[in-house]
Amino acid sequence: MSDTSFTLDARLQNDTKHVASLSLCDVLLMNDARFPWLVLVPRMSGMTEICDLLPGDQAMLWREVTLASEALRSLAPFDKLNLGALGNIVRQLHIHVVGRREGDAAWPGPVWGSGAAMPYEEEQLVSLRQRLHDALSG
Repeated sequence: MSDTSFTLDARLQNDTKHVASLSLCDVLLMNDARFPWLVLVPRMSGMTEICDLLPGDQAMLWREVTLASEALRSLAPFDKLNLGALGNIVRQLHIHVVGRREGDAAWPGPVWGSGAAMPYEEEQLVSLRQRLHDALSG
């Protein structure tokens, strides 16, 4: 399933921290403490749309999105789970999994482009990445 020529888009590389590698996707944590926010990126070169994936890969993608959603929900309380695959700026296929809270920094609007990111403090980042990794593995 994975592609050995796969390279993560530079913007995703700069904005996220790696959490885990699942069968199809790398799971990344958006480095913005304002929102519980994961990004799943299928390790397949040249993919821009979900419909570009083979049917089996599409099914695997949704299983992994569900797994990531459940992991996020187990660690961070939120009122609504937002999923998105916009790709208007970063064309590489990726799925956002964002926990939203009423009254959060962007509520009720979208998180994209809403203010400046607030990076996690190092200790918080290390702990959260480990807890997410454990939740995805268990």
